[in-house]
Amino acid sequence: MPAAALARLPTPRAPARPAPEPAVTTALVDIETVLREHGSMLARIAGSYESEHARRDDLLQEITMAVWRALPSWRGDASLRTFAARVAHNRAIDHLAREKRAQGDELDEHHPDPEASPLRHAEAEQRREDLVAAVRRLPLGQRQVVVLALEGFSQNEIGQALGLEDNTVAQRLSRARRQLQQWLQGEG
Repeated sequence: MPAAALARLPTPRAPARPAPEPAVTTALVDIETVLREHGSMLARIAGSYESEHARRDDLLQEITMAVWRALPSWRGDASLRTFAARVAHNRAIDHLAREKRAQGDELDEHHPDPEASPLRHAEAEQRREDLVAAVRRLPLGQRQVVVLALEGFSQNEIGQALGLEDNTVAQRLSRARRQLQQWLQGEG
């Protein structure tokens, strides 16, 4: 055996440790490499955000596309694994935010949950009507911030929309919540 070949053989006393990530230069990396080396990690990340099989597959496809689009920006500062995981988590968070907005649209009383029993649907409808009636009883300043909060606006966004300081928004929301809780629990 040539001496050069012997020099490349691992020594039998080498400590056991995880194999380092294959050296991949930024110029040679492609989506096939990422999927081959880290596809199972990406699938697990998708699975941690979506439990339903079809939605998980959709998310994994979104993640794969996001990683593919982001590959040209990978400079090698972090490992390819870290880079792919960061992109995957960012895509998953965007996916959840989009799903939450879409679910908000679906919560219209004209589209009842088909799996809910008629009794549960009636109870939910009654709670919704009670909440709307209670919100209408609030003073205007509190009602404005509550309505925007129920629409999913952050306190900062509410302040910007109404021209209020963040602490004013927080105070009004706190007072409105207490008052709504009293009314809805039949205390006032």
